Amino acid sequence: MNKNLSTREVILTELKRRGRLKSAELAAELNVTPMAIFQHFQQLEDEGAVSCISVASGRGRPTKYWELTEKADTYFPDAHRDLSLDIIESVRESLGEEALDKLILHRSKKQYQSYNDALSNKTTVQSRLAGLAKYRSQEGYMAEVITPSDEPGDDTFILVENHCPICEAAKVCSGLCSQELNIFQKLLEDIAEVERTEHKLSGARRCAYKISPRKI
Repeated sequence: MNKNLSTREVILTELKRRGRLKSAELAAELNVTPMAIFQHFQQLEDEGAVSCISVASGRGRPTKYWELTEKADTYFPDAHRDLSLDIIESVRESLGEEALDKLILHRSKKQYQSYNDALSNKTTVQSRLAGLAKYRSQEGYMAEVITPSDEPGDDTFILVENHCPICEAAKVCSGLCSQELNIFQKLLEDIAEVERTEHKLSGARRCAYKISPRKI
């Protein structure tokens, strides 16, 4: 956890990264009292940023978890939401859908070239993914790489993006999402296959990509 963040920021970040959590679990990780964490949750609940849910666990009492609401997106980067939406609609209305597609394609080519230049010295799947996650995080995606488990034969990586700073723009322009998948596939095409397994615009809480190294 980033020691430069406040307790409140850590709570929001961990919920964004991991989904629902128990207050006692976070209290132990942050080495603070459960009451201190609970007070933060109450304040965030009053703001509409989190909600408390009860999950049945066997015959015992239901376990209470906290999770982010859609309103919590305002606490994370949105890559100039209003400006992006205005530009998309202006291009669509004044120049047409074909012009918008060309604009997105041009943006994607520049994005791919930037990533490719930065990762040119990365030759393994793991090193290339680590570099990609780093640059995506700098752009606000809260990206991380989940490495393969210890199960025999499991060599699959998962690239997770816990936040989407262009989510609102992608809702009105689906080409942004499809091009990002194409970029990842092209960046790794010589060493791995890429499949999107979770998609925020389809109702998931994050976007995730399954990375399967190619057999030599």
